[in-house]
Amino acid sequence: MDLWNISLFILEGAKISVKIYAVTLLFSIPLGMLCAIGKLTPLKPLQWLLELYTWIFRGTPLLLQLFFSYYGLQILTGIELSKEMAAYITFVLNYAAYFTEIFRAGIQSIDKGQYEAAKALGMSYRQTMKRIVIPQAVKVILPPTGNEAVTLIKDTALVSAIALADILRNAKSVVSRTASVEGYFIAAILYLIMTFVIINIFKYIEKRFAYYN
Repeated sequence: MDLWNISLFILEGAKISVKIYAVTLLFSIPLGMLCAIGKLTPLKPLQWLLELYTWIFRGTPLLLQLFFSYYGLQILTGIELSKEMAAYITFVLNYAAYFTEIFRAGIQSIDKGQYEAAKALGMSYRQTMKRIVIPQAVKVILPPTGNEAVTLIKDTALVSAIALADILRNAKSVVSRTASVEGYFIAAILYLIMTFVIINIFKYIEKRFAYYN
């Protein structure tokens, strides 16, 4: 197996890594925003429920949650998920829990005087959140959201533990067959390229939202 074919084989694994990355961001960000708003409502049962959710998913390893979704759920309930579906659900729920806390902190960082000013102008709670609070909170939450986005691409390597053929699993396969470490070097380069792209995308977005500077 020459270097070119090794690279193509490992690059094939990038398809599943990118799919899990895209699906996770697509669903976990809006879910995190909804949960953050839910945590800030005066409804105590909803607050407790969301507190329990974020505690469980932030307090246990992502790998353990992945094993539970793929192996444990079937044993306990008989529900059998495919490997990809188990990965999608686990990653979305895990990252939404982190985004919930990031967004909650961002919303709470907005000065209370702005809520009072919006109320004085006759705005409803929904209008206040949509027009005043969330546009300002976005600027605050962008750096930690960018950090989570970078962490996510590296965390996708965990799906190799349930035998999904991602970058890391294909690299391991190459190393086993060739008895060399070329596969790991190529995998590392792929992850570095992807994180470089993500970091620069978020830098660009942060510049676009730097309208208060």
